[in-house]
Amino acid sequence: MAYLLIKTFHLVFVIAWMASVFYLPRILVNLAEAGEVPAVRERLLLMGRRLYRFGHVMFGIALALGMALWLHFHITGGWLHAKLLLVGMLLAYYILNGRILQAVAAGRPLPSPRALRWFNELPLPLLVMVVWLVLAKPF
Repeated sequence: MAYLLIKTFHLVFVIAWMASVFYLPRILVNLAEAGEVPAVRERLLLMGRRLYRFGHVMFGIALALGMALWLHFHITGGWLHAKLLLVGMLLAYYILNGRILQAVAAGRPLPSPRALRWFNELPLPLLVMVVWLVLAKPF
């Protein structure tokens, strides 16, 4: 029972974090398209900062619950190492988005909206691979 409860909450917090991972780059696209309209720019920067903090909290809770699963229920396997590598890549992507947001707030220019749209697509294949590894446990 404890295993299922911890796993359920781990998944809920992972989903909340992934929402942040997907939406923060979209805010960057909107910032690039908004140009220099001050009210829109400030609103998007505020949304981005709040979302970035929210995502970090969700990631922290998901990580703590994942550690509890790993340590208490002795989950092992090569698939877990591969999953953690991919999650690390997703976290690095998320942090990079936060750095871009900070740079924009400091007045630095953004890449083009088109480039940001492509950048926005990067986490999807990583997420698909994570889900496949968790479900299939191929090694």
